[in-house]
Amino acid sequence: MSTGSTRRRRAQELFAPLGPRYDRMGATLSFGQDPRWRRFLVSRLPQDSGHVLDVATGTGLVAEALVARGFRVTGLDQSPGMLARARARFGERVELVEGSAEELPFGDASFDHLTFTYLLRYVDDPGPTLAELVRVVRPGGTVAMVEFGLPHGIWRPPWDAWVGVGLPLAGRLVSPGWHEVGRFLGPSIRDFYARLPEGALLELWRRAGVGDVSRRRMSFGAGLVVWGRRT
Repeated sequence: MSTGSTRRRRAQELFAPLGPRYDRMGATLSFGQDPRWRRFLVSRLPQDSGHVLDVATGTGLVAEALVARGFRVTGLDQSPGMLARARARFGERVELVEGSAEELPFGDASFDHLTFTYLLRYVDDPGPTLAELVRVVRPGGTVAMVEFGLPHGIWRPPWDAWVGVGLPLAGRLVSPGWHEVGRFLGPSIRDFYARLPEGALLELWRRAGVGDVSRRRMSFGAGLVVWGRRT
């Protein structure tokens, strides 16, 4: 099995059972910052009531914010468990599709815009995955993502302490599953930026066919939102 397949499988094993508590715990363990990053992500899209594909939609947090802004939304995720939680949230308001970001079951330029969250750390080769995401967006549409960041300077030691010690301990107080998530996240984030530093990540967006690429480091660098326009 390839490294990428191992990453995807590990992520599914970790996160799929967490659906009932995922939203609340994600907000709590990020000190309320994860919802803030998602809101900023959604604010990067033009308010044109277009059709948005939300990839790695999970329980539907970003999709819910998109619907609230008047967008038509299709959500895609590889996890049946997460999609079940999203269906409970939306009913028939959002089309939900089980599938892989690396092989989207949609035609070229099928969507006006596309969002994705915490995805590229879990794929073997982010470049082709980005190109596949961009493929289904119409020219001129917005592509935007949120990902964990890697703080620099004086903020790095507190971040290292939290993800190395605090997060696993906090997760242990909740459940064995959240303890495993707490142990997993720090090394996963460090590994991603060792493989693909931020500058190289932005260049990958441009090569995939996204112009006017912008990024915002949030919460002292712990969060990263990237967006641009499909060329």
